[in-house]
Amino acid sequence: MAEQPSEENRPESSSLPDDVWEKFVQDSERDIRASAPKEPSARARMVTERLRAMDEAQAEAAGKRRWNGKRRPAQPTRPEGWRTGPALQETGGRSSRRRRVWSAVGVVVAAALAVVAVNPSAALSWPPGGLGEGSGTSDGAQAADATPLAPETARPSAAPSDAPAGIPTREKPFAGSPAARWEAGADAIRLPEAKAVNGVPAARIRAVLKGTKEFLVASNLDPAVLRGEHPKKALDLVDPAEKEYLAELRAALREPTVKNDPVWTFTRFDPEEVELAGDVRVRGRMTVEAVKGTAGKAVIKADYTFVYPMARVGGGDEVSRSIVRRSVEVEAVDPARFQAGEGHIWITDLNSEISNDDCREGDGLIRPGFFTHRETGPEPSGKAHDPYDRSKELKPAEDDEDCGVVSRT
Repeated sequence: MAEQPSEENRPESSSLPDDVWEKFVQDSERDIRASAPKEPSARARMVTERLRAMDEAQAEAAGKRRWNGKRRPAQPTRPEGWRTGPALQETGGRSSRRRRVWSAVGVVVAAALAVVAVNPSAALSWPPGGLGEGSGTSDGAQAADATPLAPETARPSAAPSDAPAGIPTREKPFAGSPAARWEAGADAIRLPEAKAVNGVPAARIRAVLKGTKEFLVASNLDPAVLRGEHPKKALDLVDPAEKEYLAELRAALREPTVKNDPVWTFTRFDPEEVELAGDVRVRGRMTVEAVKGTAGKAVIKADYTFVYPMARVGGGDEVSRSIVRRSVEVEAVDPARFQAGEGHIWITDLNSEISNDDCREGDGLIRPGFFTHRETGPEPSGKAHDPYDRSKELKPAEDDEDCGVVSRT
């Protein structure tokens, strides 16, 4: 408590009454106590120091990476989001090939990061199957032992809710993911029975179904393409008469841009940064429909989601999954009425959605986010999105969509 001012310090000329002077002294003491700095608690200092260390590490990493060709200033740690690719204009009277790209590390990851900031060692062993010691699923079951789901034959009515407990590691790359029960690789892309549709012979339907599968495999499952190599096999499957489309794809591969990024069509990662930590899980279906109002034409509709468990090159047990959904429409025609390139497919529409990407646009690669060595990304916005929800049709991007979050990976 502050000492009361002595009588000799009071101005001789003061005519203030004693009660007014006493109130002034008391108010001054109260204001001094209220404004005095308070030392933070040990826990608060610990959290502040860890957040500061995370931002410094983040800034160092960001200085080594490029953002659309320019160095990007470091920003405080925050959840990554998704991004949206632009729609292309109609070409030659055909439907526009719209690409929609979502990217995110999601709400759950953001919450986990907050726990890591306070107690890293506990956070890594907190969920069953975590990264710390004693990790494992709650019932001890391995994701690989889960009974595979029956093939998808119609659009699901809701997002999947069944998933093993835990977070992914190299040993259990699909822990915490519904994809633990999905089939792996090209065998998961099953072709429906080929029948004549709207005047298109069954043989032609069969050929286009096969070509569509080959394109999906070459674009999203070819190990060389996943490592960022040239997707020659996929390009060779596109009808040479689609000159503008092929020119656009080749330009994107040569020099990716924000408006023309090859990841809108081909799944590509940086082999110097990440590597597959398991097989690619696949879920979806392929259907055949008549083109209304035009005899001799049918459309093959393929809608598949691919889940890629990725780990950092050079070690580390952490696995981060990227989820890519492709919706492709391919035209099948009666060769007696229309020209049809044998051994090729005519793509009329292609939409894409990518979850768990760092939202940079135009560098031609998918860059999954990790708990450790995280980098900044665009400010997230919009509602959380579940990348495993196949109950809704994959629609073209809206102009106002930007970087946001997903609910899980």
